[in-house]
Amino acid sequence: MIMSNNIPMIQAKISRPVLKDNFIYRQQLMEQITLGSKGKITSVTAPAGYGKSTLLAQWVSGTTHDQQVHAWLTLDDRDNDPVRFWRYIVYSLCTSLSGGLENRFLALADMLPGTSSGMFLDALLYELSRLTSDTYVILDDLHLIYNPKIHEDLAYWIHYLPPHIHIMLSSRTELPFSTIRWRVQEQAANISIDQLKFTEEETRDYLRSVYSYTSMFISDQQIREMTKQTEGWVTGLQLASLSLQSSGPDEVFMHVIGGDHYHVGEYLVSEVMSKLPEETQHFLLKTCILSRFDSGACDAVTEMNNSHLVLNELQRLNLFLIPLDEQNRWFRYHHLFAEFLQHRLFLEDPSAYKKLHALAGQHFADNGWMDEALDHVIQAEEYELAESYLSSHLQHVLRRGELTTLRKWLDHISSRHTLSHELSLFLAFVLVLTGEMKQAEQMLTDLEQVCAGMPPSERRNQLQSSMLFVRSNLVFRNGDFEKWFEFSQGILDNIIPDNPVYFHFDYNLRDPLVRRTSMGLNGVLSRDTEKIGLMFTGVLAAHGWEDSLIHLYVKQSLCEGYYEWNRLEDSRRLAGEIAQSRSSVDTLGLLVPLRITEARLAAAEGQYTVAHHIVDEAQQSALARKEHTWVLELRAFRARLFLQERNIPQARKEVAALGIRPKDKPVYSREFQILTLVRLLRRQRKEPEALQLLELLKPQAAREQQIASLVEISILQALLETQRGQAARGMDFLSEALALGSQNGYVRSFLDEGPEMKQLLSLYAERLEDQNDLEAEGNLLDYVQMLGRQFAEFTEAGTAGTAAAAELTSSLLPEALSRTELDLLNQIRQGASNKEMAASLSLSPGTIRVYLSRLYDKLEVSTRTQALIKAQDLGILDGSN
Repeated sequence: MIMSNNIPMIQAKISRPVLKDNFIYRQQLMEQITLGSKGKITSVTAPAGYGKSTLLAQWVSGTTHDQQVHAWLTLDDRDNDPVRFWRYIVYSLCTSLSGGLENRFLALADMLPGTSSGMFLDALLYELSRLTSDTYVILDDLHLIYNPKIHEDLAYWIHYLPPHIHIMLSSRTELPFSTIRWRVQEQAANISIDQLKFTEEETRDYLRSVYSYTSMFISDQQIREMTKQTEGWVTGLQLASLSLQSSGPDEVFMHVIGGDHYHVGEYLVSEVMSKLPEETQHFLLKTCILSRFDSGACDAVTEMNNSHLVLNELQRLNLFLIPLDEQNRWFRYHHLFAEFLQHRLFLEDPSAYKKLHALAGQHFADNGWMDEALDHVIQAEEYELAESYLSSHLQHVLRRGELTTLRKWLDHISSRHTLSHELSLFLAFVLVLTGEMKQAEQMLTDLEQVCAGMPPSERRNQLQSSMLFVRSNLVFRNGDFEKWFEFSQGILDNIIPDNPVYFHFDYNLRDPLVRRTSMGLNGVLSRDTEKIGLMFTGVLAAHGWEDSLIHLYVKQSLCEGYYEWNRLEDSRRLAGEIAQSRSSVDTLGLLVPLRITEARLAAAEGQYTVAHHIVDEAQQSALARKEHTWVLELRAFRARLFLQERNIPQARKEVAALGIRPKDKPVYSREFQILTLVRLLRRQRKEPEALQLLELLKPQAAREQQIASLVEISILQALLETQRGQAARGMDFLSEALALGSQNGYVRSFLDEGPEMKQLLSLYAERLEDQNDLEAEGNLLDYVQMLGRQFAEFTEAGTAGTAAAAELTSSLLPEALSRTELDLLNQIRQGASNKEMAASLSLSPGTIRVYLSRLYDKLEVSTRTQALIKAQDLGILDGSN
């Protein structure tokens, strides 16, 4: 699971604030929230200090029971990274769920990096729709989120929420998206400042709860005056109550008359502070720079060792200290109180302000909480230290996919400090990943000029090697291959490709086929992309990047492309080369697509036993690493193999393990699994259910611009419509598939559908030939006829092996030998070992063992020597020469 290592900080963010014993229960507002919670969204909006968070916490506390789920998230400035924002929403849900449900949501958090927001939100909505309890997601302090992308996605999410999911928001400002459509539908409610103001009765209850601990008497007139002058401002009343403990009511009331809230608050904070012991004042001023803290963090910034005692005293004094967990280990100050203190600290001693941030940064870094450490050292303007922290931390943040966070840190540092060449290059990489190509290109050009002026050195070589990687990523997005080749030819041969940030950057966290990722151009195939891919991998290998993930992913994309073009030998050769790299074993995003491609190649020869063995090996690797998402993709592919073998019962078992049902709304994040379910439904003659799934999935594939997926969906629609007697509609869908397929030279997408597709293509060709406008349809007719020829060759060769081998052995063996098995016999005769066979045939040693076992079974022998003798007796070896 991709997760930040600062678990206490995460827990503090997703825990409901602990209520104090003397809070005032506001019955009318509780009823309003309960009524509003029947719709999609309830918002509580008012300036600072009106008790928004407390109100929502009271409501949650009063409504919690077994039939409801409450997920709380306290937002802060760092949550303006969309990946972080949605990941924390998922974490907050996970803490509220049980019975295994939390694991489904954790899988959503892991899919965030590299996934479009639309795909993620649809997947989140799908999982929420499967919950059976009323679920309330509370987002506290929404005003701190200023990223328009998050605002847009949040509005989309709220609009499509299932009826039993409700969102509650608190904010100092109006919501950043329109709620008019929900208000018209009575799906949105708002509690505003006028409703949050304390009434005279609530003021009386609150002040008399304070009075009960003092010998002071507060008259009804004084209560009315206080309510009037503070205008029901809760924080003003709380500050006044603290001041009452050391000043008379008349003195306090005099200072709250006629002032605005901020200045009244500032005065009252000063009044309260002045009555505290000097040690406590210093403690408050030094710790106010911490957004969340425990006693250890307080010890660090105060340079004391008894902070836990001071925190206990602040709790006793009810001094704006808010516990963030039930154990009273983590706290924060009331936001407004902290702002007053920070303002005072900065005015009185700016150098102390920076020093305290530096101390906080050091403490968090020492404890491994690098996000917090970086924020503090940047505030301290310790930019060299910030650069050092970031250099050690960036790989972890990159894995989390929080590019907006990285960009924010880099921009902060570079605005006041000249970045090192290495961090400047990393910033260029982040710009590439976020789609800011023009700026990335300019940065790379500047860095290339810097490198050109550097004397030969190991650092220069490392920089040029890393620049080759960043330029390689840029070229796959802007298509400027000429500039890439010009750069690659101009750099030194002895560059050092050992930077782990770039060398091991993983491009695939969830797709079973690389060709359907951005690295695989979303399924686009052309002779140009083949030429570029081959040149690209050649250059990378020549410069020492042959085991880098970028090199292997491009190669895997080519391998899958060759399979699609029906160039099976080319595909098999590349698969073997990829399998020789250790990185292909260590990286599931590469291993799973590689094994699926190898299994497809085996199935194309009719070697289903081998294909299943290959899938078994990959599944064991995924299980050993507890990567449930990859296990599901492999089970979906195994179901496809069983369907090709017409083994419906086994296919049904595999699909059942996927946990998807025909009646569920399909989401694109599970596209491969859903299309597998559709294939099963087709074999079960359940065409309406299958077509419904495809109709809902197709627009999502179009949104993601997934060519391969659109072709597969259209093919399945064509087969299903024809199967249920709607031949005309079937032809229309086939036309869609052919139009896209012809632009990319797709072959196996049609060939692998078997005789039904062959017949459908034959009918389609006849329809084209009967049309008058042959010139307009000429290219498409040529394509359809080419597919027909491929089918003829495929049928003639047979899926069990070559025609020659079948003819030679059919009368003497129970099952004909395939071309691969004949090659193995020849290699056995030459004395080749299993490892040498694997290298020669571009297969893994495990796959060779399976092939040999199947060969022995066919020959009815058990050893190599017996196999050679039997083959010679049958004349097989002579024939295979």
